Amino acid sequence: VQLVESGGGLVNPGESMRLSCEASGSFFSTSIDVMGWYIQTPGKQRELVASITREKITDYADSVKGRFIISRDNGKNTVYLQMNNLKVEDTAVYFCNAGPSPDIIGPYWGQGTQVTVSS
Repeated sequence: VQLVESGGGLVNPGESMRLSCEASGSFFSTSIDVMGWYIQTPGKQRELVASITREKITDYADSVKGRFIISRDNGKNTVYLQMNNLKVEDTAVYFCNAGPSPDIIGPYWGQGTQVTVSS
């Protein structure tokens, strides 16, 4: 499974941005039953931002609830993260992740995309 992210960049506080991540390669559909986004900031481990199952069950970090929306298109093997009302503290490298189970972090990772929120 290869995960390719798009989106990211520099925005002002309060603005919006959408990230996309497409899974490609040869794999069973169950391999990406759960897709999500993690962030990593210097000196910290990767932290979950949001995840979504194939059945569209979602989970969010408390810090983004009400601002971020995760969605997926199963036919396109793609997950999206709509980020609204961005804050300076949302600045991080965002990594796409995929795996077969919601109980463990998936084994597949994208290359990461930088999101910078700054005035």
